[in-house]
Amino acid sequence: MIAIDPQMDAALQTFFEEGRDLLQEMERALLFMESAGADPERINAVFRAAHTIKGSAGLFGLEEVVRFTHRLENLLDHIRSGVIDLTPLRITLLLSCGDHIAEYLDKTSADMSLDEHFLAEDLRLLTELTEQLGTAPPARTSPPVRKSESRPTPEIITTDAVKTGNWHISLRFGRDTFRDGMDPLSFLHYLEQLGEIVGLVTLTDNLPALIQMDAESCYLGFEISFKSDADKSQVADVFDFVKNSSIIHILPAHSQIGAYLQLIQQLPEADQHLGALLISVGTLTHEELQKALALQDAGNHSGQHQPLGEILVAQKMVQEPIVQGALEKQQQQREHQVVERQMLRVRAADLDQLVNLVGELVIASAANSLYAAQNNAEERVESAAQVARLVEDIRDGALHLRMIDVAEVFQRFPRVVRDTARTLGKNIRLEISGEGTELDKSMAEKITDPLMHLVRNAMDHGIESAERRHALGKPAQGCISLHACHDAGGIIIEVRDDGGGLNREKILGKAIEKGLVTPEQQLSDQEIYALIFAPGFSTADQVSDISGRGVGMDVVRQNIEAIRGSIEIHSTPGAGSTMRIRLPLTLSIIDGFLVKLATDTFVIPAESVEECLEYPEQQGTVGYMVLRDQALPLLHLTGVFRFDAQPEKRRNVIVVRHGQDRVGMVVGAILGNQQTVIKPLGKLFDQVPGISAATILGNGDVAPILDIPALIHHHASAKHIH
Repeated sequence: MIAIDPQMDAALQTFFEEGRDLLQEMERALLFMESAGADPERINAVFRAAHTIKGSAGLFGLEEVVRFTHRLENLLDHIRSGVIDLTPLRITLLLSCGDHIAEYLDKTSADMSLDEHFLAEDLRLLTELTEQLGTAPPARTSPPVRKSESRPTPEIITTDAVKTGNWHISLRFGRDTFRDGMDPLSFLHYLEQLGEIVGLVTLTDNLPALIQMDAESCYLGFEISFKSDADKSQVADVFDFVKNSSIIHILPAHSQIGAYLQLIQQLPEADQHLGALLISVGTLTHEELQKALALQDAGNHSGQHQPLGEILVAQKMVQEPIVQGALEKQQQQREHQVVERQMLRVRAADLDQLVNLVGELVIASAANSLYAAQNNAEERVESAAQVARLVEDIRDGALHLRMIDVAEVFQRFPRVVRDTARTLGKNIRLEISGEGTELDKSMAEKITDPLMHLVRNAMDHGIESAERRHALGKPAQGCISLHACHDAGGIIIEVRDDGGGLNREKILGKAIEKGLVTPEQQLSDQEIYALIFAPGFSTADQVSDISGRGVGMDVVRQNIEAIRGSIEIHSTPGAGSTMRIRLPLTLSIIDGFLVKLATDTFVIPAESVEECLEYPEQQGTVGYMVLRDQALPLLHLTGVFRFDAQPEKRRNVIVVRHGQDRVGMVVGAILGNQQTVIKPLGKLFDQVPGISAATILGNGDVAPILDIPALIHHHASAKHIH
């Protein structure tokens, strides 16, 4: 492994993060082109991403990355220039190369050695890249200008040099060309090694009168229209031996100016000077730039400053529209840098620490408000209320910093669906919607694995084979949908498929076989579908690498419930299934609704509360009440938690909702809203039914937070049993 200077460690970590982002962009572009066809703009984006990774890796001495990415870049360059096509096989190879680079970055960032498996994969991919490059026609080279002299190797621009069609070459050979042993006609012959001369005009305006003509002097000039895939630097190298004594202008044809302007706009938002921009797209050579800078420097010394762009146009090195396009791009780069300076990368651990401190501030603010109310000092109460409002704003701001778009979770699934479909031999597409829905970053990390299992399970068990779908009158291509949205103070994420749906009878039969239920039990469809979450439950006839081992759906439910979420199943035979996951907005701080049960205080998440009512004393022991002409089931919390206290003088009903289910929870006094910092329960209490977490009140007491989904589910099950 490479030893890294500790002073460079921060920059290296930034490279790792940016490298992973670039690899994700590459993957998205390749997957898009696999379904929509090759797109020059996206091919350029993939090339630039690989080129950026290679350049940055070289700065930190990561030679293995440089070596591998250079070979990858060669293949991308052939694809970009049209020498070879972007086929599905090559897309698969490019995706595998991206995975390999990502694995190298992961191993390097974790200071892990390169194992035999990694090195074997490295050799395999390098061999495949070499074979793909071997299918491309060899690059054409131009012969030396004079056989008696060896011509230096041309400098090839390896950046985003354009491969354009026509060049306009204006030649004025120097008077000593013949005396130097050069033949102007030979340059034209050698020029044809790079392309085709489609138009040529011989200039004779410098020819003197016959009596004044010197046979050893050259008076010739040419205006040439030249069609070639070579860049400007390669064309200029043809005239290397006469460049100091001749006047040579090489400009793109007017029909190609638009292509150059488009290429300038496609350049990455890097900090580049005007000359560097023009060199990047191949309209200016290094020598021309040095000559123009020398002229500018000379003008500065004489007190006549002239912008570089004007010099380039005046010297006929670059056309004015291209210079203007480069100047506009330069301005865009400056504006982009201003925006980038306004962005700041923050470590996730630092954000978590900030949210924890804000949580403690919330508790302290609640205590401050409580003490102010007890002292009955109006000024202190007002001051405490103002502090509480500010703390609430700080809380919302801190939590917003940790919010990310669900697109960051969904972005890995196009690749998962593609690879899994190939493994299963099925034709499946992925549809994504609601990518802008926000959720807590810590929650996003915990929901990724359950989603991954649900998607793979839907592809394996849900989507039928193409032959089966055809027999059923369905399109041969199956569909998996990922959808996200906000609902009732929480987040819903759905995994849908248009497959055969869950087999109710098969699930019930397997559950009876395993002793999970008895044949006499009468179960609803929802209760039967929920049986698939039992540990070790599977209806797969064969075990595969995708699913069927019975170790997944129970873990899915456990992981979702661990973050105070729930999962529902909806299925229609022959039409498909939907797995609906409900999640809270955040795992750290919530608005709580405080209620009294006997002498203890409990917290109900405010997002679940619909309304509050006084308990009708004439209700008696009936298990429901009529609310606006509809029956509302009642759940007496004193009975759930087995309080032996005397009946409250006044009882209240808190109407709570989870999904489509509503229940009226009968409590004692209502203490109002309060910001609630969620504290996880210890191992001794984490299995207490109906309690999801706890919080610390302003007076220092610990108050349990009610698990509304579990209580509603428990009530529905108990009612069904009775």
